[in-house]
Amino acid sequence: MSKPFDYSKWDNIELSDDEDDLHPNIDKESWFRMKHRSRVEREANEDKETKKILDEISKANQRVKVLEHDLLKLDKLVIQDGDEESDDDDLDDREGLEAEIQELKKANKVRQDRLDEIEKNKKWNVDNMCHVAEERTIINKTAESNYTTTGYAKSKDEAPKVEVKEENEQNETSERRTEVKASETKPTRKPDVVEKAEANTSNTAAVATAPSPPQASRRPPTSAFDTYHEFTEKYADIVEEFMHIQSLDRSKDFLIKNGDILLQENASNYLLLASLEDEMNGYREKMKLTCRQSQLISNITELAKSMQTHPGNVIIPFFQRLEQKAVLDGFQDGVQAFCEKIIKRAVTKKAEMQQQEQVDLADVPREERLGPGGLDPLEVIETLPIELQKAFESRDVDQLREVLMAMDPADAERHMKRCVDSGLWMEGN
Repeated sequence: MSKPFDYSKWDNIELSDDEDDLHPNIDKESWFRMKHRSRVEREANEDKETKKILDEISKANQRVKVLEHDLLKLDKLVIQDGDEESDDDDLDDREGLEAEIQELKKANKVRQDRLDEIEKNKKWNVDNMCHVAEERTIINKTAESNYTTTGYAKSKDEAPKVEVKEENEQNETSERRTEVKASETKPTRKPDVVEKAEANTSNTAAVATAPSPPQASRRPPTSAFDTYHEFTEKYADIVEEFMHIQSLDRSKDFLIKNGDILLQENASNYLLLASLEDEMNGYREKMKLTCRQSQLISNITELAKSMQTHPGNVIIPFFQRLEQKAVLDGFQDGVQAFCEKIIKRAVTKKAEMQQQEQVDLADVPREERLGPGGLDPLEVIETLPIELQKAFESRDVDQLREVLMAMDPADAERHMKRCVDSGLWMEGN
């Protein structure tokens, strides 16, 4: 009779959300997080100890192999020499090697017992009781996607439209076929008066029943937002309104109503640029709110991408997850990190703009850079004393005053008059 399957290892299944040992005065979510953290730390310590023991066993086994090899060499030497005095020395060496081998094997047995104990007392949970044996992803290439590769929804105008034949078009087609068949039938000969009357009647009927010329399709023209400018011209007001919403509940309702517009990549870019502009203009609180709204859109699109669905389908599940304190804290941490990036980028952007505003006088034509007295500032500053040049280049008024006070009054007055005539110094400063 075959040995039955041992189900005892499933007796130690551990659940982080088990409420049996939860005290009523302890917060449930905090208790679950603490249990999960304790389990992760315990498993990390067990893995570390297991790895250490395996390394020690491996090193001991290697040492045993070396010692056994030495024993074989020793046996060969004894057989070759055959000296009685050397036999006593070889016997001592052999006993020492065998004793060391026994100690190593004994230590390995203790280590293996410890590994067996760890494996026996191991608690099973959702992370280690199962593993993925095979994973496949099947994509229907013929299906048309309603959102872009970056995870944002396409606009309504970009969505594929299916033309449906209406019943009246089918009726018109059947009527036209009937008329064609009737015209092919040859009429019998009748008197002239009757023929004229019937001719007038047939002409009237022909005008009334003649097929109308083909008309243009009533489908509205598609408007794919290939440029960011086109999007801002049409939907800037909606994005601006979304930027100023304080409440998360109102944000959810607004996204449900206008998700086809806000869950586009252009809307995300608009919010990013708006937050950067607010920070550069000194509106820190407004920037933080805009960053939060931007992160709402980014998180929804990322969640939709992970679930392989349309972003509009995860708006309500996303806000339901935000009701959990741990998820809300993580979201707020992400918003704070995004705000810090915006602040750093604003500082860099200001420096770049200031650098672009600086104009090199050497690139300006001489006629345009002449000062109010008709002197060239480049020529004047090259003729100034070194200390005075450094004072002008540093733009330090105190340093300039000290240099002038140390100079001869006549020379100082002459140099300053030339600086005023060249525009290097404005009178009254």
